[in-house]
Amino acid sequence: MGKSFMPKIRTERELKRIQLEGLQWTVNHVYKNSEFYRKRFNEVEVRPKHIKSLKDISKLPFTTSKDLQEGYPFPLRSSPFEKIVRIHASSGTTGKRKVLCYTQKDINDWANMFARCYEMAGLTTKDRVQIAVGYGVWTAGVGFQAGVERLGAMAIPIGPGNIDMQCQFLEDFQSTALCCTASMGVLMAEEVEKRHLRDKIALKKLIMGSERSSDAQRKKMKELLGVEHVFDIPGLTELYGPGTGLDCIYHEGIHYWADYYILEILDPETLQPVPSGEIGEMVITTLRKEAAPLVRYRTRDLTKLIPKRCSCGSILPMHDRLLGRSDDMFIIRAVNIYPGQIDHILSSTNGVGSEYQIHLDRKEDGKDYMTIKVERVESGKPEEDPALTNSIEETIKKQILVSGKVVMVDYGTLPRSERKSKRVFDNRGI
Repeated sequence: MGKSFMPKIRTERELKRIQLEGLQWTVNHVYKNSEFYRKRFNEVEVRPKHIKSLKDISKLPFTTSKDLQEGYPFPLRSSPFEKIVRIHASSGTTGKRKVLCYTQKDINDWANMFARCYEMAGLTTKDRVQIAVGYGVWTAGVGFQAGVERLGAMAIPIGPGNIDMQCQFLEDFQSTALCCTASMGVLMAEEVEKRHLRDKIALKKLIMGSERSSDAQRKKMKELLGVEHVFDIPGLTELYGPGTGLDCIYHEGIHYWADYYILEILDPETLQPVPSGEIGEMVITTLRKEAAPLVRYRTRDLTKLIPKRCSCGSILPMHDRLLGRSDDMFIIRAVNIYPGQIDHILSSTNGVGSEYQIHLDRKEDGKDYMTIKVERVESGKPEEDPALTNSIEETIKKQILVSGKVVMVDYGTLPRSERKSKRVFDNRGI
């Protein structure tokens, strides 16, 4: 076995000491080097000298995705441009993308964290890792690849989709691990079954992220692919990208790298800590990030801390799988969607009324489907529906990168509300 990426921390006290040192470093760093953070700290009359214990984190102001969008193109920047070697951006919402800067140290830290994920999943330099996630300005592909190379395993960087090539590579290269979204994992499992490839491939592990996955999906992947383990990897562009935690072979929760960031679980309404084991919003403060550190960043992701120590004995704490979001965003087939994006497309389409509903369903095949019910304008003719639905479906696929079935309904058939209309009906369960 080569180098280990696990922290050499033996006690919780030692971990807390590392966290306090990191918190104090981050607060000093951003106060000195970031105009945005200095202004924010001054508004609440907090100075670096006020942070004497981990409890003092509650004195610090929150950061939100709105701050990132308003600070575009280089939000939260706390390092000089000469030290910034890369940018990444989120996969996109309405408005400006969230862009994050990275120094070389940030890139190295991220690769080490990702290598730790693979090590926790039991991978070694003998493994061959097929990477079936997106490459480009987002953090997925390059993050998964850097971790494989840091570990010293073989990376097979194929990207998403292209099922024929995925199946061929699984067979020809004898890939032992596959990294993909949950939807892609289900799709690959079905294809391997359909093509009778199970006895011809060497797949042992599947590492998936970027969308919620059900136990039924995992069961299907394990059965059809014949893998020993299906691992869950969280990923947030603002927090480096994927690779900041993983469930181990005991699958009792996602170990998160508490030596790199502090995770608070807060009530989204009161912003006070929830009791241990209760669901709340993940709020993140980085401990080593140079270019775009996070100070109490509200992720809007909902989860809960798992208060017990894992059976594997690791000192690293655990949180549950992501359970949803505290705002109105939903994820379908690994794509983050805001109702506003659908709204925007519908409102710029002639012949469409103002009322619509989005219905999300998970069918027996384990895949997610989106149906959009749209009212015709009052003068609309049913014979024009096919052209209209076709046009909307094409625009959604082009702009949001996910398929949706559009169903036109008569004017006045969808419920009206004086308050906020319920737009999204998520029937998938958690």
